Amino acid sequence: MATFTPETNDIILKEAMMHLDANLVVSKLVDRSFESEFGGPVKVGDTIRLARPIYGVVRSGASMVAQDITEGRETLTVATQIGADLEFTSQELTLDMDKFSERVLKPQMQALAQNLDAAVYTELANKTPNWVGTPGQTINSYTDFALAPQRLDEMLVSGNRVAILSPADHWGMAGSLTNIFSAGANGAGGDALARGKLSTIGNVDIYMSQNVTNHTNGTWSSASVTIASASTMSVTYATAKDTWTQDIILTGLTASTGTVAVGDVFTIANVYAVNAAGTAQSYLREFTVRTGGTASSAGVLTVTVSPPLITAAPYATVSAAAASAAAVTLKGSASTSYPQSLVFHPKACTLAVVPMIKPQGAAWCETRSYNGLNLRLIQGYDMANDKPQWRFDLLYGVKAHQPWMSTRVSGTA
Repeated sequence: MATFTPETNDIILKEAMMHLDANLVVSKLVDRSFESEFGGPVKVGDTIRLARPIYGVVRSGASMVAQDITEGRETLTVATQIGADLEFTSQELTLDMDKFSERVLKPQMQALAQNLDAAVYTELANKTPNWVGTPGQTINSYTDFALAPQRLDEMLVSGNRVAILSPADHWGMAGSLTNIFSAGANGAGGDALARGKLSTIGNVDIYMSQNVTNHTNGTWSSASVTIASASTMSVTYATAKDTWTQDIILTGLTASTGTVAVGDVFTIANVYAVNAAGTAQSYLREFTVRTGGTASSAGVLTVTVSPPLITAAPYATVSAAAASAAAVTLKGSASTSYPQSLVFHPKACTLAVVPMIKPQGAAWCETRSYNGLNLRLIQGYDMANDKPQWRFDLLYGVKAHQPWMSTRVSGTA
């Protein structure tokens, strides 16, 4: 029988942690190395600073040219608290511990895991500017899929990469790679991460997840959208180093009703991508919208985009500044929803799940850590209805602070 003593509560907290850990996929594939910098216990709103990489400069000749090291830093705030709350009936109190764990704890922790995975995925997908393939097309061959690691290679994103495919993209590609996928699959056993792994192809670990989100483009306009003459055409690294964004002004949107959505991706005519070595690429630089909105009565809207348009080495992102009246082209179609399968380096996104403070006055409160996760359990009691009550709490922060190390991927027409 599940008798509610502090010792039993401690066991159930550990059981809950294992169920939570076993049902995570996306959250295990991003960078978790900054969690230890928070220490603990942590309260909502605590922050740390994430450093951006410093690019080296090579001089020509014997004369020394000292590089001014200006390090960009972005804030990671643990501001999101999620939880699962339980209230027990007399019947549930008669369950033995195994049944209680399977029937009561497991569904709650599965829901928490899916909520966390979806939040991490949405953060990374919305901030990823690169997008290969044709939106709306299902990945149905290795040729389609290979566009993503190729793009990361071109942008000098080296090392092991991870792919998370939507169910449609997974099954679309599996048809042409049946033998490879069968050999790489881990079967039905193990946790969700093991079950979700399909194979490793071309130094990319491939997973399938139902938490792959769809992105719906803004309404934009059927008319020509361009860069307004009043817009800032480029910025310096010093200006953008802490946000990796800049504001630009779009014109030509539908008056008063045209919208640009967070996560929309577009290109600017004659503005080509530049990689970390300063080499211009053959494709236009793609920008993702960080702050959108609705156009004015004149069809004008200021949007915040990433990456910023930086033309000066060593942190150049584009081959040239935007020109006044340069054509802006939306990736995909207006008002249309597309799945956001991703290929990325784990350091593209950082997640911190931190230990929480123990509130004063709680009858019983404990926190536990397991595989980098931190979960708090507080026990209470409903005197009016004679029911024990529990609340599980999880506090986290997530930041896609190096989104250039990721690319969205669709199939090809």
